[in-house]
Amino acid sequence: MAKKEVKTDLWVASQLEECKIPYDAQGSNVKELDEALKTASKRGTGKAGYPEYVSVVGDYAIVIEDKADMDRQKKLTENGVLDVSVKAVTDYAVNGAYFYAKHIAQNSSFKKVFAVGVSGDEKHHEITPLYVDDREGYKELPDMESFISFAPENIREYYTRYVLEEPTDVEKTTAQILKDAAELHEYLRTYGTLKDQDKPIVVAGILLALDEIEYGGFSISSLTGDQTPGMRDGDKLMNAIRGRLTRSNVGPDAKKDKLLSEFSIIQTSFRLNEKNDALGKTPLKFYTEFLNDRVFRNIKYHKTSEDFIGRFYGEFMSYSGGDGQTLGIILTPRHITDLMCDLVNVTPADVVLDPTCGTAGFLISAMHRMLAMADTEQQRKNIKKKQLHGFELQSNMFAVACANMILRRDGNSNLECCDFLAKNPAQVQMKGATVGLMNPPYSQGTKADPSQYELSFIEHLLDSLTVGARAAVIVPQSSMTGKSKAEKAFKKNIMKNHTLEGVITCNTDTFYGVGTNPVIAVFTAHEPHDADKVCKFIDFRDDGYEVRAHVGLVEGDSAKDKKQHLLDVWNGRAEAPSKFCVESTVKPDDEWLHSFYYFNDEIPTDADFEKAIGDYLTFEFSMVMQNREYLFEGDDGDAES
Repeated sequence: MAKKEVKTDLWVASQLEECKIPYDAQGSNVKELDEALKTASKRGTGKAGYPEYVSVVGDYAIVIEDKADMDRQKKLTENGVLDVSVKAVTDYAVNGAYFYAKHIAQNSSFKKVFAVGVSGDEKHHEITPLYVDDREGYKELPDMESFISFAPENIREYYTRYVLEEPTDVEKTTAQILKDAAELHEYLRTYGTLKDQDKPIVVAGILLALDEIEYGGFSISSLTGDQTPGMRDGDKLMNAIRGRLTRSNVGPDAKKDKLLSEFSIIQTSFRLNEKNDALGKTPLKFYTEFLNDRVFRNIKYHKTSEDFIGRFYGEFMSYSGGDGQTLGIILTPRHITDLMCDLVNVTPADVVLDPTCGTAGFLISAMHRMLAMADTEQQRKNIKKKQLHGFELQSNMFAVACANMILRRDGNSNLECCDFLAKNPAQVQMKGATVGLMNPPYSQGTKADPSQYELSFIEHLLDSLTVGARAAVIVPQSSMTGKSKAEKAFKKNIMKNHTLEGVITCNTDTFYGVGTNPVIAVFTAHEPHDADKVCKFIDFRDDGYEVRAHVGLVEGDSAKDKKQHLLDVWNGRAEAPSKFCVESTVKPDDEWLHSFYYFNDEIPTDADFEKAIGDYLTFEFSMVMQNREYLFEGDDGDAES
């Protein structure tokens, strides 16, 4: 091993360990791979030859060669194909990895092999993968920022997406959810004449009833359309819902009664309980059968952090133009709730609070992560019963959130239907929350009522957490600008009592169809912000997620890799150019945004100029539509009054 390459070798090994990818150095503990490498000399002598690292993940073998010098990453022939001459294979990372991978594919039972060439070091590096099988040639794959795509939980999806070029399970699930939601919305409208806010309630209630089937408390066949009082389909569904709430130990009684009151439309709606001639059954039985076939039996609630009922809720609102935006409700996508859990490093020992929990997306992501990391069954029980807390003001959303948590066997959903801002922070602190996650209502604050500004929610959350607690919030970037007098006061007060760790500018399509440019801000509670504290401001607009026609925002090819790179930079494991991350001290009057601290010394092109103007006009229009036109007034105007 050349001395200058030791540093690269150690960095690659640390990356593999971080991604929990098993590996062997200079050989393989898998007997047939080791046997194959005994004749893999790069010089073609028939003697042994060993790459830096060999890994086996499931059905896939991964071969890694690295070089310290980035000029030794890859060599192509004049025809633009990989040079397989002895010198190129010996001197270049990708060429060497390809040689070993091809040898393994042709001399072992492993026919799915990834060849990965790496050059550089922790700060500056290239990672180039190829797909190799036992036939001639290879398949070029996009360069990576990390090895996360080869992790055991990701490699099959990576293979499907990049090698087979087929839709992954995630994409299929997303497309199916959208299709099912579209159909169900139409059925709810046509046969039930339901109001927008009642649609998700009916869906959540029926799913709770279906969850009683395994306990013998409900059967779909019992829905006969009987019109006898107490024997109607809605009565039977409500009995099952009541049984499910009792089984989950939902309490106190006032909370249980509130939930039953929300679900009562299932029982009281004459239209839902009346046999429909076109259906030949009641709409309730039709919806129950639909949800059982399309949703309940196919969704593995315990194996994913996806908020399925929340997705249905969001789709219903998008079709109906309902209360989602008028109430400032913007449901957080699953990839964002997962990312925010990663940013604050949620652990099984944490107590998590979401004070504006909506359909419980953050709590679901946190629970999913905590359970995956837990070591004992008792620890898992404690997480479900004691360590997840949420508040929700809207009673229908509260009912959906409770149903969401119960369906995931949380044991006892610690949710309250209340106004978080009316809560005494000292009282909330008694919950012992060590992590706060929040997506507060957007664009509700005004000069007449500054308590509804997003910064007000942030301050109230931080005040409600324990000393040293971590918090991540997703808010419009205008909140971090803080132009009004009240918002400036909030920022000053936050820094007086708490610490800003950094702000990440997100993809402008994160809340696709809503027209909000979001950022994620991360704080440490009850530790005053030191004037010398260096914060990270990151431009993560290119997060790998993209808008696709008739589907919306979906995970693109590079999303997992880009997320891992973000986390590596955030946690100090990797460096990045200033156009991605700027580290700076901050003041309350600063705009807490990457764009404020970043100085671009590159001469802009005409296309850059046109894009900047377009982005600004889009932002201005969005802010005006949210009654924030004061952002564009001079400092001597109303913004300071």
